[in-house]
Amino acid sequence: MHYSIGQRSHASPFPYQRIGGQARSSLTPRSGMSSCASNCVVSASAEAASADHEEVTIRRRPPEGIDTQACGPVDFKVPSTGENKPRNILEEIVWYKAVEIQRMRQKVALPLLMAQAKNADPARDFIGALRAKAKETGRPGLIAEVKKASPSKGIIQPNFDPVKIAQAYEAGGAACLSVLTDKKFFQGGFENLQKIRSAGVSCPMLCKEFIVEAYQVFKARASGADAILLIAAVLPNSDMEYLIKSARSVGMQCLIEVHTVAELERILQIQELDGCMLGINNRDLQTFKVDLENTETIMSSSAGKEVLDRGLIMASESGIFVYEDVARVQKAGCDVILVGESLVKQGDPKTGVETLLQV
Repeated sequence: MHYSIGQRSHASPFPYQRIGGQARSSLTPRSGMSSCASNCVVSASAEAASADHEEVTIRRRPPEGIDTQACGPVDFKVPSTGENKPRNILEEIVWYKAVEIQRMRQKVALPLLMAQAKNADPARDFIGALRAKAKETGRPGLIAEVKKASPSKGIIQPNFDPVKIAQAYEAGGAACLSVLTDKKFFQGGFENLQKIRSAGVSCPMLCKEFIVEAYQVFKARASGADAILLIAAVLPNSDMEYLIKSARSVGMQCLIEVHTVAELERILQIQELDGCMLGINNRDLQTFKVDLENTETIMSSSAGKEVLDRGLIMASESGIFVYEDVARVQKAGCDVILVGESLVKQGDPKTGVETLLQV
């Protein structure tokens, strides 16, 4: 099944329109830039050779269009089927990004945001910092996550202070930081990137955002991020390549996240992965179970071996709580770990980092 993404009719004020009984989205390119979201086709078919390793594709928007539209003082309701409901929390988050981006565009136009991104202080070497720390300590380079809440766990750190947490991570030996910027579901914000950098924290920062448009890439750079997260389940390769180029244009690097062997196989088809690293999320998108065996399965596959042969750096994400977990994923071939919940919920994140890495 394919969902085609067309362009908005200039006569229509709505982000979706019904044409011939089908709902089409309409993201228009701004300032002469070609929006990857305006011409891609999102396929729900698996690209894996084995049914055991199929991709779980996250639909970018409701397939039948938005079912409620503002019409003056009232809302106009369009009948829709159950297919127009998010299948999981990641899909719900991605669908809401259209609302967030529209609001951000109303506040800061893309040309101005691009200028802010290009005039920001030079980005730090995110991947280089991870490699250097791994070489120095013999442990995987740690990306420590600054996160207040999550959809599954609710509030993780009620006394959330992004600056104090970031400073403690850096003092404990983290190589880099991951900063949640999603407001609705994670209670984060782009302003946290700015606060951390303004406080003098020198660790390179990953903007942990659910990126679907180049606007978010430039927003991340303008806010002080050095790298961005790109999720394979959300982005077909055409969009992935476009967003990688957008990041490179402002000096940022990319962490490309996969959940399955099939996703990794697809991502490795991208010709230019310079300035990119890879990450394995150990959370199953269908069951939401977290299992470090996912890292071992992917890294022992032919695609995993190709990652090592090509010298690409790989991170293991989610489900890492103790040093034995660190050693397990390192043995599987991961030179980087991304850890959030087990660190941020501690009263003393510095000690938490030191205990986790045993350095």
